Amino acid sequence: MASEPKTKPTDLDVKDFLAAVPDEQRRQDCRTLVKLMQAATGQQGRMWGSGIVGFGTYRQAYASGKTGDWPLIAFAPRKNDLTLYITPGFERFDELLARLGKHKTGKACLYVKRLADLDAVVLGRIITESVAAMASKRISC
Repeated sequence: MASEPKTKPTDLDVKDFLAAVPDEQRRQDCRTLVKLMQAATGQQGRMWGSGIVGFGTYRQAYASGKTGDWPLIAFAPRKNDLTLYITPGFERFDELLARLGKHKTGKACLYVKRLADLDAVVLGRIITESVAAMASKRISC
């Protein structure tokens, strides 16, 4: 049975978190993602747990009947990859993913080593269209 997400919004500072990312190129990639995701959602980033920067919020309903909040779109600078959380998943993005550049995907995660490996326009479209696809579930503006 599913329960509420363990990852919740916190009052940690996004700028402080990003300043602590050890690699300069990774920090710059994170700053670029902040700009792209802010533009797509119209909202400032917020820390979710201790390592995810999220934008906007939607309410997720589980099969158990419980609900939990999660960002409309988010990213995390992990040790090996930048992980982008593309909430609606990737079924709608086959054509864009084919043009994106070097990446891997999970159910709703896009894994990239660095943004320089990607087509920036295609990445922007994936982010924008992902947020648009979640518009009906959005709970914060």
